Amino acid sequence: MLEKLVAQFEAASADYAENHGMLRDPDWFLLKLQEEMGELTQAWNRATGRGRKKGRSDEDLNRDLADETADLLGHVLLFAHKNRIDLASAIERKWLFRPDEE
Repeated sequence: MLEKLVAQFEAASADYAENHGMLRDPDWFLLKLQEEMGELTQAWNRATGRGRKKGRSDEDLNRDLADETADLLGHVLLFAHKNRIDLASAIERKWLFRPDEE
């Protein structure tokens, strides 16, 4: 399951970078992860009344929160992939279960 998801995120990210002339060097993966965490925090602050809503409806705020969570997940997987981190083994070691494999 993780391998397929990683491959899908990798393909989408590589296409995006190519289309926008971005270089995905080793630092880029960590910097993007940090950027996305910031965006998720901002979405959380808006959704919980700790930040300006900027005219966004509750539905919009919930969608923003979901979208930023998806971005963060994608960049966690990309970071792990780029750094040859075996997430399945780490999950088993830290969370005490093995993610389902297809």
